[in-house]
Amino acid sequence: QNIYIPNPTWGNHFKIFQECGLTTHTYRYYGRTSNNLDLDGMIQDLQRAPDRSIILLHACAHNPTGCDPTMEQWKEIANVVRAKRHLVFFDSAYQGFASGDAEQDATALRFFLAQPDIPLLLAQSFAKNFGLYGERCGTLSVKCHSRDEQDRVLSQLKLIIRPMYSSPPRHGSSIVKTVLNDADLTAQYHDECALMARRIGDMRTRLVEALYKVGSKHDWSHVTSQIGMFAFTGMSAPMCDELTNTYSIYLTRDGRISLAGLNEGNLEYVAKAIHAVTDGKSITGGDE
Repeated sequence: QNIYIPNPTWGNHFKIFQECGLTTHTYRYYGRTSNNLDLDGMIQDLQRAPDRSIILLHACAHNPTGCDPTMEQWKEIANVVRAKRHLVFFDSAYQGFASGDAEQDATALRFFLAQPDIPLLLAQSFAKNFGLYGERCGTLSVKCHSRDEQDRVLSQLKLIIRPMYSSPPRHGSSIVKTVLNDADLTAQYHDECALMARRIGDMRTRLVEALYKVGSKHDWSHVTSQIGMFAFTGMSAPMCDELTNTYSIYLTRDGRISLAGLNEGNLEYVAKAIHAVTDGKSITGGDE
């Protein structure tokens, strides 16, 4: 069975699905030269994939790029998925941290869920949006069309679960259940997610402003148009290495930085360092 994974994506996706016995392929997702979504390339690759392939999609706040399709683009993607009879596998790790609105962040997922002829699975993590990283808390959901199909799917899942971990830890799931089953706690949770998302969004805007202030001539508009916890800067691996080795700024070598790590005390320092390693060099292409 083939699974198609966006390029780029969270690095562990490949290892997870290969360990499941799937053959992993990539589809074009992000254009390095444009620092934007490569919708044409994505559509072409999904069309070329064998019928009934599995297509991995990020529900919101794509990791690492922070570049999400618009609703109209999601509809185009759904049309191809439907025509090719693909199965969609959504990964949702940042619901509530993308826009600050957990309901809005589920828009793409719910749109696909409403399509009667598109089979769908959802892997959802509560590690970030509930602060439960150490608990490894999440859910796997499978869209079924009948009680009989539900029973058969559940039976297969139990056959996988029993020899793997048998019983999951209860602490993290009990916290999520307690919060979401209480109207007051749910409202507080949504407010706090929105507060975090606003702070991260503010750091995103201010980082770009600081880059221009320290003299950068690059176009950083792709950073402000992204969403979520990360900024996919366009910096090459050598630039990232210089940031780490010379300025003690740590980031992944694909140019992704965590905006949650920025604050009043380090914003100017980070901007000056990024300017120092990118000045006079290209931030489009990724390999320069």
